[in-house]
Amino acid sequence: MKLRIILACMTGLVLGGCAGSPDEEIFDPRLSDAQLTYERAKNNIASGNYSTAAQTLTALSTRYPFGPLSHQIQMDQIYVYYKLADIDKALAAIDRFSRLNPNHPDIDYVMYMRGLVNQRADYNAIQELAGVDRSDRDPSKAREAFDDFADLIRRYPDSKYVGDARQRMVAIKSRLARYELAVADYYVKREAYLAAANRARYVLENYSDTPEAERALEVMADCYGRLNLNELREDAIATLRENFPSNNSF
Repeated sequence: MKLRIILACMTGLVLGGCAGSPDEEIFDPRLSDAQLTYERAKNNIASGNYSTAAQTLTALSTRYPFGPLSHQIQMDQIYVYYKLADIDKALAAIDRFSRLNPNHPDIDYVMYMRGLVNQRADYNAIQELAGVDRSDRDPSKAREAFDDFADLIRRYPDSKYVGDARQRMVAIKSRLARYELAVADYYVKREAYLAAANRARYVLENYSDTPEAERALEVMADCYGRLNLNELREDAIATLRENFPSNNSF
């Protein structure tokens, strides 16, 4: 029985491709012990029992490292670790699969999952729920996720994961822009106005298509004014008014 279902994917991208009834597969007497165990893991994933699924998949991978289900098991492990927010295990599984199967037909999925995992590593659920603004936290994982998605788009432009990857890159750019502005605010508080203006200018140069561009222009205009760099201040204000006509900061 050829199993090429990538259950381990974001909702709507792959789950909709499942064929047949799970009950029919589970109770089919033609299935091997490995397939039956794998079906249980699939059912646990579908019902959100990721910890149980992880244990089952690990046991399968250990017992059948080179069986016909090995690639599918490894991809499902990546997804389960992602859902459990076990970043280290997810990245290790991704690295192993990519190293051993660089030409696998579903390698685009694995690349996509790398981006998701790194984006997840940048996300702090507790702080988000508490409404804590931590734009100043280290954005290295966000940058890695951005590069992962960009690499996917470059290498596999026709992949079904490209659309979602592009949307995530837009969100990540805003995240990175907010970080630069948080650093700029830090410099303003310490009256390091030139350093603050340079951070804001970096946002315009690299993230001009994000909502944060408006705030960056405000910071530039304010800091240039404090430095008596009036020509630069007027240029920033003119750009602000041209692109954000409803802004009344200056």
